[in-house]
Amino acid sequence: SMPSEMLLKIFSYLDAVSLLSIGCVNKLFYDLANDNGIWLKIYSSRLQPKRTIWKMKSEQTEDVPLGCAALHDKKPGYWKKEYILKQTAAVKTRVMRLAKPLDPYTGLPFKNKEAMKVSGLSWIIALKEKSGKEHVVEKANLSFKDTSVTILWYSTNWPCLDVLSTLKLFGVTPLLLDQSKPPNKNGPRRRSLIAEYHLADLTENSVAVGADRLVQLFALNPGLLVGIWKEKNEIAFVMVSLHYHQLLERSILGSATVQYAPPPNKPVLDDIDPEYGLHDYSLHLEMHGRSCTYLRGTFRNLFCRKGDIANGYLRLTVVSLKDNRKHLPLIGTLGLSWETDVFKGNVKDCCVMNLTLLDEIGEPFWCFSAPVYMELSSKTSGLYDYMGHIYTTNYADSEGKVCVNLVWLEETKEYIIVNLVLYVSTKKVNNWYGTNY
Repeated sequence: SMPSEMLLKIFSYLDAVSLLSIGCVNKLFYDLANDNGIWLKIYSSRLQPKRTIWKMKSEQTEDVPLGCAALHDKKPGYWKKEYILKQTAAVKTRVMRLAKPLDPYTGLPFKNKEAMKVSGLSWIIALKEKSGKEHVVEKANLSFKDTSVTILWYSTNWPCLDVLSTLKLFGVTPLLLDQSKPPNKNGPRRRSLIAEYHLADLTENSVAVGADRLVQLFALNPGLLVGIWKEKNEIAFVMVSLHYHQLLERSILGSATVQYAPPPNKPVLDDIDPEYGLHDYSLHLEMHGRSCTYLRGTFRNLFCRKGDIANGYLRLTVVSLKDNRKHLPLIGTLGLSWETDVFKGNVKDCCVMNLTLLDEIGEPFWCFSAPVYMELSSKTSGLYDYMGHIYTTNYADSEGKVCVNLVWLEETKEYIIVNLVLYVSTKKVNNWYGTNY
């Protein structure tokens, strides 16, 4: 019943975030909160430099405030939209500037944490039922590594797995970020779609990567791990591993419905010996749990001869069975820990693999972070240097495959990597270089 003029006067004392929030109350408040006069005042005080329009009058000039003319012929909400666009563009510029300096060790941005803080970035998952109902889970535990971040969600109100259709992973940033204040979780935010996973028939259409006495783990690319209670067909927790390569872009620059699409690679002229396919590549490899790292290694000068191209893949041998000088131990007891608000557990012989393959000029060529598991081979090691069971760890996606052979040494209770080979898809290489292998 309060007159609109009085409401408008009250609204003129609100900040931008409060105006956006109060505009969600009802249609009247939405229309009043779109008032160009209020938003032009905010725009001018925060963004617009002091400018004047000069008009010549005989031998003198006079200045006319730009804001006076700016209210005319503008649709309601024009200056609100302009303010939001300028503010979000400024934040994106600061974030991308922080993402430019690269770590020579990994070839990836090394100021990721600072960039995330500047953007106010967080991640959520949205579980959608077959009926269309959506459940959003926000509370998450983060674990940072050299080249990835692992995010764990758990809840006491997960919907039954049978009724779920999809799970969407979003990056979430405040629509208007005030650097002097912590992000307001109740304020307006925007979503950027990172990945969408289909959960229908999850246990049949995903890879089982291990189990303990309480849960069984199932993996879906890219980087999703779902823990299912053994006693009932319900979700215990969801874990996602996100590689730093394009993490900020995908978490910020996409929309709520469309994923961010990176620009195509611009290949450099290559005058290498034509007998070589890939050459001078570098690999940074990590294998870790949520709180500990089992392996961290960098391998340089990797190459592939044309004779190593077969069946749609180019082979890069990183660790050879014949060269025991390059064999690598995994440090610690391998396992992937998990937790909920009540229970905790650890799935043995399971971990997260981070792979960063850089091309000859140091550009990230193939990157992923994904859960993997050790599988006992039927063979027994016949190597002179090692006596023990042979295990394999494999990973595959649309861009390539990773094949690892390990020997378990009972005396020292450790795994030794005796063979590590990357198989890169020729389709991936052709798209990258514009060639035809």
